[in-house]
Amino acid sequence: MKPPNKSSQQPGENQEPDFEQELEEVERSLWALKQRYDQVRRDRTEKAQWQQRRDELQQNKHQTPEIKAELKHIQQQIEVLELNLESQLFSWRSLKKPFWQAVRFGGLGVIIGWILKSCAG
Repeated sequence: MKPPNKSSQQPGENQEPDFEQELEEVERSLWALKQRYDQVRRDRTEKAQWQQRRDELQQNKHQTPEIKAELKHIQQQIEVLELNLESQLFSWRSLKKPFWQAVRFGGLGVIIGWILKSCAG
C-alpha cells in the first residue's frame, strides 16, 4: 500500500503535531513567565529589606565611616534592584484597556473600509 497523500488525509490529522508544538511553546512561555514573576517578588522583598536597613542606619545619630560605607553599599544594592524591577513584567491590567481599544477601533476601521469599498465598487 502506498501512504495516503495530503489530499486524502482528514482535515484534523496534520494539525495534531502543530498543536503539540504550540502547546509545548505555551508551556515554555508560561514557565518563563512564572520564573520572572518569582524573581520580581524576590527583588521586591529584598529591596524592602535594604530600604528598612537604610532607614535604620540613617536614624542613627552617630554617622561613623563604617555606617556611611554601609549606607553607600545599601544604596547601590537598591539601585541594582530598581533596575531589575524596571524591566519587570507588564501588568496585564494595564494592557487590557489598550488591547480592547485596538480591537474595537481596528474592527471599526475594517467595517468602514468594507462600507467604503462597497460604495465605491
